[in-house]
Amino acid sequence: MSFYGLVDGTEASLKSYLGNLSGVDQVGAEARAAMLATRSIKTTSKRWAIDTAITMVDLTTLEGADTPGKVKALCTKAVRPDPTDPSVPSVGAVCVYNDMVSVARTHLDLIGGQHVPVAAVSTAFPSGRASMPVKIQDTQDAIDAGAAEIDMVIDRGAFLAGRYIDVFNEIVQIREVCGDRAHLKVIFETGELVTYDNVRKASFLAMAAGADFIKTSTGKVAPAATPPVVLVMLEAVRDFYEMTQVRIGVKPAGGIRNTKDAIKQLVLVNETVGPDWLNPKLFRIGASALLNDLLMQRMKMDDGYYTSPQYVTMD
Repeated sequence: MSFYGLVDGTEASLKSYLGNLSGVDQVGAEARAAMLATRSIKTTSKRWAIDTAITMVDLTTLEGADTPGKVKALCTKAVRPDPTDPSVPSVGAVCVYNDMVSVARTHLDLIGGQHVPVAAVSTAFPSGRASMPVKIQDTQDAIDAGAAEIDMVIDRGAFLAGRYIDVFNEIVQIREVCGDRAHLKVIFETGELVTYDNVRKASFLAMAAGADFIKTSTGKVAPAATPPVVLVMLEAVRDFYEMTQVRIGVKPAGGIRNTKDAIKQLVLVNETVGPDWLNPKLFRIGASALLNDLLMQRMKMDDGYYTSPQYVTMD
């Protein structure tokens, strides 16, 4: 099965599809990413860039020590990032473990945050090492609890062993569980895929299997969302759109901690896939610390000086 008629569900069909992909010029990708990283934006556009980045943040807490109180505080911040300034937009989503989905969804609805979706990490995050029935139940539980977005991890061991059909079928099955109730983001853990060719191959595999978004990393493994990796994924999304006329989103996660990093991501998006992707429906940034820096930079534009972190709420 393929959502876009690119693969008929057989291993031969999938191998043919992936075998026809062009390789990645490693030197060229790294040089282009480095060149785009030097681009700056006009001061008059910086406020727009900061606000746009805020709307793209998947405000995330994925720690074993997460408590209902911490998740509720995060949800409050997601809806009103700066309680003193109602012009600051809400974030793109709140991303939590399965057992906190109900807490997040209930609290968001209580405080007027119905417009902020809850994303749940699923399929035995972050390792992806579990049986398929467990992964399906994991996903179903999250959706039943109110998750509108599922961030699933692929089985990197299967992918690296060349068992592409297993990875493909896994994504198809989770896509079927999501149905029209949840968007599906597929996490590659690019730091473990090692090569850009593998990242490109995983991107096309996931998109053909029904991913709504492709995501770099869990945030638990380094390197994560490096500019060349994000560039390769954006180019894959661009090429997939040319093939199918279907727009797939991209979510870098891990290592994007300040406003400068976020703006570099926006430049990568604009220069690779174009302005249509510069919205939270097609681009997200998985982060926890980033939002505070975006808020401090926004305050600096208003006040003329860089505000102390004590003036923004801690995540």
